[in-house]
Amino acid sequence: MEMYDVIIIGGGPAGYLAAERAEQAGLKTLLAEKRELGGVCLNEGCIPTKTLLYTAKALGYANEKGKRLGILCDNAVLDHTVAIERKQEVVGTLVGGIKQMLKRKGVKVIHAAASVKRENGLFTVKCGEETYAGKSILIATGSVPVIPKINGLAQAMEEGGVITSREMLDLKEIPKKMVIVGGGVIGLEMAAYCNAAGSSVTVVEMMDHIGGEIDGEALALLQKILQKKGIEFYLGSKVVDVSNNEATIETDGQVQKVPYDRLLLSAGRKPMSEIGGLKELGVLMSNGAIVTDELCKTNVEDVYAAGDVNGKYMLAHVAYREAEAAINNIAGISDAVDYSAIPGVIYTDPEVAFTGMTEQQAKEKGIRIAVKKVSVNMSGRHVAENGVSDGFCKLVVDDKKGIVLGATVVSAYASEIIYALTLMIQNKIPVDSIKRTIFPHPTVCEVIREAIFS
Repeated sequence: MEMYDVIIIGGGPAGYLAAERAEQAGLKTLLAEKRELGGVCLNEGCIPTKTLLYTAKALGYANEKGKRLGILCDNAVLDHTVAIERKQEVVGTLVGGIKQMLKRKGVKVIHAAASVKRENGLFTVKCGEETYAGKSILIATGSVPVIPKINGLAQAMEEGGVITSREMLDLKEIPKKMVIVGGGVIGLEMAAYCNAAGSSVTVVEMMDHIGGEIDGEALALLQKILQKKGIEFYLGSKVVDVSNNEATIETDGQVQKVPYDRLLLSAGRKPMSEIGGLKELGVLMSNGAIVTDELCKTNVEDVYAAGDVNGKYMLAHVAYREAEAAINNIAGISDAVDYSAIPGVIYTDPEVAFTGMTEQQAKEKGIRIAVKKVSVNMSGRHVAENGVSDGFCKLVVDDKKGIVLGATVVSAYASEIIYALTLMIQNKIPVDSIKRTIFPHPTVCEVIREAIFS
């Protein structure tokens, strides 16, 4: 039986990066993945959706934005078939790059479901017909869509009228009428793309606001912008029946029926922790998630978990950092994940990026804060490229300690500048020090400086 220093179960962002870091640390590594390398993020999540959203953004430039720039196009339209072909090319290129990287690093990759046991102080992992031995195990199996209980759902999914994000990203034709169950990040991004591609879109969200637990002012603005583009929202609502290509929506006891060609289930994701032998090992679970500490350790010696499967933050960039921490600890290098500033982005147009605490969260902790907010129109580059908009940069500052606690940016390029604010928050950089930092001009990130001085 071949022996490995670490066996990684799952080949998504946490798994493949962990494999790369493990080999760099001199650890003999085996990676088991039952589907494609790259996981949900690369094959049916982050990368495919951003590829399609960029197509939608380009369409916006060709039409309404293009006219303001002096570029005249007569009724440019989005060819969904071509967009999907390009998406496949992008995914194929990146998956191929991961395969080559792992091969170059010397990682053994097995495409099979894995089950694990512990015998004589070592782990044995069965992958298909083969069994391998390992000193440590890293579980990085990711997550799967939540399938809510709705009348008529099973039949509608079998017939293809109701789909998840996996099927959505492979549709050959864009539906004329689209209902999206869930107004979180995935739902909003798919709504934005389908709307741009010509679909009539309805979003149904159980909470009284879209976008989850981020800055309320930013979410209200985003909803206003999306509604102006023609997307309809039902908030504080739920879909109770999907029979006969008709969504029955219940709001405050009132019922309305909305016909659909496709209904997208986007009600969140849950950890994929159903791994053979895991329960027998005694690994602690909570609501289906593998419980880990900041070192990414489980309660079982030499068993680690990183990424969506631990249920902390279902974000690829968090999975990357957790994978690095897990491998460092396996290699004997103490490393803890700092969860104080986790950046997130809604990749609509405009983008909404956020990190750290919201204003409300800081108040609930009893922190005396100063809220510093400026219009994104303070950026000359933003106005030059996008015109005047309602976007903004908002900072939540600890008034006593003089450090930034949280930030929200609604703007073009927000995703590209939020890391700077994350760096400031995580490293507790004093506001006075940020004031002395030279920002490049003209850039959108100058709004950070403007907000600091406001």
